[in-house]
Amino acid sequence: MPQPEGDLLELKDVTAFYGPVQVLEGVSINVPDGGAVGILGANGAGKTTTLRAISGTVRAGGTIRYEGRSIRGFRPERVASLGIAHVPEGRGTLGNLTVRENLMVGAYMRKDRRQVQTDIDFLLELFPNLKARIRSNASALSGGEQQMLAVSRAFMAAPKLLVLDEPSLGLAPSTARTVYDAIARLRKESGISMLVVEQNANLAFSVVDSVTVLETGRSVLTGTTAELRGNDEIRKAYLGG
Repeated sequence: MPQPEGDLLELKDVTAFYGPVQVLEGVSINVPDGGAVGILGANGAGKTTTLRAISGTVRAGGTIRYEGRSIRGFRPERVASLGIAHVPEGRGTLGNLTVRENLMVGAYMRKDRRQVQTDIDFLLELFPNLKARIRSNASALSGGEQQMLAVSRAFMAAPKLLVLDEPSLGLAPSTARTVYDAIARLRKESGISMLVVEQNANLAFSVVDSVTVLETGRSVLTGTTAELRGNDEIRKAYLGG
């Protein structure tokens, strides 16, 4: 069955397993080309596992289509080569390499060297902290700076879809806001599509157009950010009011 026109990524009734244990019972999410979608849910709801099912690091069932093509069961490196960049929870920067070296690692598959430098210049303008620390090892950066670097390194692969797993995790509120402000600018100025897992709905809503809520491995609610801001249950569970 062809993918709905305009959707870059389609998940339909996706299941996932860690060994014999089923973690996802049926997750359905659509990311439009050029759009940004958030995934909300409590700890254990299946948010990170959903991203791993897309990236090919867990055994999955159901439908996972990217640009109209099934990618379910693809190995992670093949998924990445198609244009999906995954920024995992915990950032995963290369601590013994400098900021510039981390960015170049992100671009290692690219041949367009002139555009690579243009993209580095763009990111350093977007994240001034990284520009100031360009020769510093990643291990010397603050948590917020490491998150900025992880997002930037993923962008350097020139993906069409950027998958972010809890960018605010472990950050002070003001730092998390700074990171999200830059992510919003990155989306606006580059046009990249995004799928964002986040527990802080207010931060997620500053970037995404719509949200899917997961509970115990299932999609239970999908709506625009405006619709979900007006939902009493969502406001109480994720917006602190």
